[in-house]
Amino acid sequence: MAANAPQSPAGDDRNLVTIDENYLAPTLEDRLQIFWSKHSGKVWALTGLVTAVLVGRYAFESYATYRERQVQADYAAATTTAQLQAFVQTHPSAILAGVAQLRLADEAYSAGNYVAAREAYSAAVPLLVDNPLAARARLGVAFTPLQTGDTAAAKTALEALANDTALARAYRAEAAYHLAIVARDTGQTADATRWIELVTTVEPQGAWANRANQLRESLPAVSEAAAASGSAIPAAAPAGAESSSVTFPGKQ
Repeated sequence: MAANAPQSPAGDDRNLVTIDENYLAPTLEDRLQIFWSKHSGKVWALTGLVTAVLVGRYAFESYATYRERQVQADYAAATTTAQLQAFVQTHPSAILAGVAQLRLADEAYSAGNYVAAREAYSAAVPLLVDNPLAARARLGVAFTPLQTGDTAAAKTALEALANDTALARAYRAEAAYHLAIVARDTGQTADATRWIELVTTVEPQGAWANRANQLRESLPAVSEAAAASGSAIPAAAPAGAESSSVTFPGKQ
């Protein structure tokens, strides 16, 4: 009888090879299996975290969009003074609250309530921030004191605007024009002339320059020596008024 081929005894694991990072030639599948067995928990945790962040971001953006639309709808519905005031109270930090404050300021100014107008203009400035309307609010803050006789406060604020090179040319020119008016009304012809020069330099082709040139023609003659002795004025002047009691700049 032929001899039977030798058979390995049951449980003989001498030919088994452990697949780990020390295995000399693991396949790509082996590497993935090793990585997953060691880091699957971390991978699932990271996946959950990323998912939560994305979902949260989407929810926040969706709410922000909804909120902005609601604010816009509330502003559109505010047509009366009382409604504008209520809108500001409901949305005190919204940019549109700054626009509402600007409208309230204009209303108060038109009604001759200059103190309330300046308060509303002042409240609008920080809300509008970099919005182009911020400059108009600042101009209102600077201009309204002229209507209450506080010329010193008006000059300080108007000079800041006229000398602000980051400001739009038209607003700089307008501020400087009103400074020229103030100087003319107080008999400071040399200062008025220099503010007029700034107007025509900042916005030579604008409406304020035309008014400044007309104002120049109404000034008494000033000698060069007298002009040289005055203080330097590097700002632009507003055009739209021929006396300190003109209508609010920007509403001409």
